Parts: sequence; C-alpha cells; structure tokens
Amino acid sequence: MDGNYSFRKNISAFFIEIGELTGFAGRFFQELFSRPFEFREFLRQSYNMGNRSMLLVGVTGFILGLVFTLQSRPTLMEFGAVSWMPSMISISIVREIGPVVIALILAGRIGSGIGAELGSMKVTEQIDAMEVSGTNPFKFLVVTRILATTLMVPILVILGDFIALLGSALVENLKGNVSFTLYFNQVFNTLEFSDLFPATIKTFFFGFAIGLVGCFKGYNSKKGTAGVGKASNSAVVFTSMLLFIIDFIAVFITDIFYQ
Repeated sequence: MDGNYSFRKNISAFFIEIGELTGFAGRFFQELFSRPFEFREFLRQSYNMGNRSMLLVGVTGFILGLVFTLQSRPTLMEFGAVSWMPSMISISIVREIGPVVIALILAGRIGSGIGAELGSMKVTEQIDAMEVSGTNPFKFLVVTRILATTLMVPILVILGDFIALLGSALVENLKGNVSFTLYFNQVFNTLEFSDLFPATIKTFFFGFAIGLVGCFKGYNSKKGTAGVGKASNSAVVFTSMLLFIIDFIAVFITDIFYQ
C-alpha cells in the first residue's frame, strides 16, 4: 500500500514538474520578444559557453572517431568492405552518434553549470535583489542563457563531428594507408542533404532543451546549499532524458519525410 502511494506521488510530482517546465518555456517565449533586449549578456554567455566547451568537445569528438573506427574496422575486414569505412563512419557520426554524444556531454558541462549558477544566485537572494533594483532577472538571466545554448550547441556539434571524422581519418591513414584527401572525398561524396539537414536542425532543439532545463532547475531551486547541488544534478538527469526523447521524435519525423 505504501509502495503504491509512493509511486503515485512520484508520478504526480513528475507531471506537475512537466507542467511547470511548460509554463517556464511559455514565459521564455513571452519575454523573448519584449524589450529591453539583453544583447550584450547574450553575447557574453555565448562566448563563455562556446569557448569553455571547445576543448571538451574536441577531445570527445576525436576519441569518438578513433574508437568507433578501431571497433568497426575488424568487422568490415571480415566481409571485405573496408573501403566502405569512410561512408559508414561519416553517416553514423553526422546523423546520430555525434549530435547525441556531444549533446549529452554539453548537458553535463553547460546544463549543470547553469543550474548551479542560477541556484546559487537564488540562494544568496541575488535574483530578488535584481527585481528590487528594477531589472528583469528572467530576461537577463534566463532568456540570454537559453538563446546562447540554442545557438552554441549546434556549432559545437558541427565542430565535434568534424574532429571525430578527423580522428577516423587518422586511423584509416595509419591502418589502411588511406590518404586524408581520399578519405574526405569519399565522406563528402557520401553525405547528402537528407543526412545533414535533420541532424543540424535537431541540435537546435538539443541546445534549447539544455538551456531550458538548466535555467528551470536553477531558477526554481530550493533554499540552502543542498538545493543548489540538487538543481545542478537534476538538470543533467532531466536534460539527458529529454535529449533522448527529442532524438527519437527527430528520427521518427526524418524517417517519414526521407524514407
């Protein structure tokens, strides 16, 4: 009996949080088109998120390309299809593996950072002080960060995809004596608009989800230092789940239009 009650309570709390998140997103779109436009803060957040994440994305992408190629090569060799390696790797990374893995990395790097930052501002009453001084804290803190993640995540994913292909090309160059020119010629001959366009579009939704959930958790965190840690941790968990849902919807829609 207690187990059923706890389960129903958790389900109820989950749907309540979904409703609150939807309302939070609605307020974002409402504030997005109202003055003043915090353009300078938006640029600052974009620079910080992009600049501080480039090394992490680059290392992740490079290792992803290396490992994926090293793991796939023996299997293709058994079927005498090593020549298809650049085509298979490029389609797999650009369509699915690159965007999802890098978005998950950025959810941990950017989403948790936003949750902790806004949570600490909430705990120390800096947000209340901004309201008293006449500044719109939602506009200054939330709108700028969500816009920054929506813009920067696709750019970082494209960077990560390219570095992953570079890592794959390095393996092929060392293992199969395939030149970088030949490798990338085959990559560009294989990739089509139906591969690039849906994969790029869904990264904007990934970025929006990372910024939205991170801001939501931080902006509504409870009082105390424990609330800051919980906001940061739950932002990563909730965002990761949301990213997989968005990816499933994107793949389903892409399959309808490009089957």
